[in-house]
Amino acid sequence: MNFQRLGTTADDHAIADAVARFADDALAPLAQRMDEEALSATCHVPGLAALGVMGMNLPEPLGGPGVTPTAMLLSLVAISRACAATSSMIGAHYLGTDAVLIGGDDAQRQQWLPRCASGEWLAAFALTEPRGGSHPADMRTRAERDGNGDGDGYVLTGVKHFISNAAEARFMVVFAKTDMEAGARGVSAFIVPRDLPGIQISAPEKLMGIRGGHAFEVSLDGVRVPASHRLGAEGSGFKTAMKVLDNSRLDVAATALGVAEAALAAAAQWAAQRLVGGEPLATKQGIQWKLADMKLRLEASWALTMQALALRQAGQPFTQHSAMAKLHASEMAGFVTDEALQIHGGYGYTRAMPLERLVRDARILRIYEGSSEVQRSIIARGVLGSS
Repeated sequence: MNFQRLGTTADDHAIADAVARFADDALAPLAQRMDEEALSATCHVPGLAALGVMGMNLPEPLGGPGVTPTAMLLSLVAISRACAATSSMIGAHYLGTDAVLIGGDDAQRQQWLPRCASGEWLAAFALTEPRGGSHPADMRTRAERDGNGDGDGYVLTGVKHFISNAAEARFMVVFAKTDMEAGARGVSAFIVPRDLPGIQISAPEKLMGIRGGHAFEVSLDGVRVPASHRLGAEGSGFKTAMKVLDNSRLDVAATALGVAEAALAAAAQWAAQRLVGGEPLATKQGIQWKLADMKLRLEASWALTMQALALRQAGQPFTQHSAMAKLHASEMAGFVTDEALQIHGGYGYTRAMPLERLVRDARILRIYEGSSEVQRSIIARGVLGSS
């Protein structure tokens, strides 16, 4: 795979190449079966952990491999080319560990993150609710001071929905209202071990795509956590979540790039081999223009993603650029996979080819980690100079 892009280094390429080889050898052969049987992508955690992938978002003192955000993104692209469900599982793990890294103190980071970096523990991120996705004022999960003990703790009650990794995670970072009337300023974040009394986790949702990236409904019924499990001050949870999502939107962009690259490669190969009237499809101008438009949009998404990544790596604000990268890449992946299926004709609509799976896998990218509409609002606020 060619990782030669502006802003990348030889070390970035070497790391991504190693991950790409693993993806081709271990992930790609199982991707179709994982989709058909809804096998959990967590089966790949040991191999991914051996390459350092499960801790790529963490610094070396916390067990991470010490790679750049660029190497991490290139690795996610390589994984997504082979299996988007596996990339989704990793992204959910990064959401949970990023929340502790960003919102936690040194003691919390040391307690929870090294074993996540090693792959021993899996993390989850519990923000979305059945009636509240992108709007914090709609959040109904509450965290009340524990009145039955010494008061040095919280009781969490509520329901979270579409929580990836929940059933197999060692812990979830749960966002709950410590002040029900304060909107975003009333949201706090808590590290919640999965095995605490009062937690019920549903069967996996029956998803349209990324079927190996299992998502669950999580019910919290009087779940008690100590105050030491709160990340940051009361009311700081929403700010933590937004910083985490800035990072994760680049992870989603990486998934979109990988899925689109797989679809474009399949379409180009099919066009070169498929004969119509004794000539390859690739000789037809209509097909050539389709391939050109697919490549053009793919490269534009790469450029936006690398620009946002450069800002992140330089420690500069990148909220608006992350939103642009996620928006463009996710919509690009929808276009490219659909056009690739069209080039395959009726064969693309069958499960004998990977295109119908890529189309289904790409669809969620316009929804999670903030829908396309949310990304447009973020971008517009930046244009208007508003907060």
